[in-house]
Order: sequence, then C-alpha cells, then structure tokens
Amino acid sequence: MKTEKGRRAVGTVKIAVVAVCLAAVIISATFFAVKSVLKAEFPMKYQDKISLYAETYGVPEDLLYGVIHTESGYDEKAKSHAGALGLTQITPETFLWLQTKTGEDLPEEALYDADTSVKYCAVFYGLLLKEFGGDEKTAIAAYHAGRGQVNVWLRDPAISPDGKTLVNIPESETKKYVEKVQRAVSIYDKLYKKELNKI
Repeated sequence: MKTEKGRRAVGTVKIAVVAVCLAAVIISATFFAVKSVLKAEFPMKYQDKISLYAETYGVPEDLLYGVIHTESGYDEKAKSHAGALGLTQITPETFLWLQTKTGEDLPEEALYDADTSVKYCAVFYGLLLKEFGGDEKTAIAAYHAGRGQVNVWLRDPAISPDGKTLVNIPESETKKYVEKVQRAVSIYDKLYKKELNKI
C-alpha cells in the first residue's frame, strides 16, 4: 500500500514529465513557426535558373540567393537610385562590359528579365571569384564597390595585409553590404541544407 508521501512523489514526477513534454511541444512549434517565417522572407525563387547558372559559371548557389535577396528582395523590376536594374541590380555599364565576355548584345532592359539578370550575376561572380582567388568576401565587396576600388584596397597593407583578402573594408556602405549578403547566405545555408547540398 502506497504512503501519502509516495503518492505525492509519483504525482510530482507525473507533473514534471507533462511539463517537460509540453515545453518540448512549445519549443518545436516555435522552431517550426520561426523557420516558416524565415522561409517566407528568404525564399528559393528562380531555383532552376540559379542552379543552372551557378553550375555553368562556377558560383555557389547560396551566394546567388544571398545577392538576389539583398539586392532586390526578388523584385524583377527593381531600379536603384544609381540606375542598377533587375533582380541582381547590375548597372547598364557593367552589363555592357559583361557582354564583352559572353559575346551577347542585349539592351539594358534585358536586365529586367529574371533569366538574364541571374545569368549575368553568375557571369560577374564567376569572374570576380576567379580574379580574387575564390574569396567570397572580396568578391562581394567588388560586386558592390567595383573591382577597381577593391584592387586599390588590396594594395593597402592596413586593409589587406596579404594583398589578397580584405581584413577590413574602409567604406562603411560596402562593409554593411558585404555583411548583409554574408548573413543572407548563412541563412540560406541553414534553411535549405538539403536543397543546396550542404548536408
């Protein structure tokens, strides 16, 4: 026959088990809710185009997603105050230069086409990664500030002790931009491990 003390102990254990189970359910529900909100904010749009051009030009898919998210938030018709166009916010001048590498002759309005915008972002990043030894941070900085400016920074030992990578970025707007893209890339990596073959 159980004592009163024994019954209370069993009751306390049952309450503790129920509380732990309830906490686990709440934590799981919160995790999935947060993940759903993040997936809505960081979608995998244009997956076929991004996969194709990432492979064609040797650019990580997560980088292309991070750039598109940061540049336009997936707005094909975006136009910046500096005149950059489309999903990936390439300027008409850069677009003309990139076409000398692809042999195409397209009007600047073609940047409002998702396929063209993703392709030329991949072309550009393919060139930047090659030029800067595969260093993503430096390539991202060059996408924003320009190759010429980044090469000037790389010659400054206070900015780049090894002359190949940027230890710090002296221009605050470019520094913030690089941080935003890197954060977006990191979020894509965490949310879409399977889709991005990060498992």
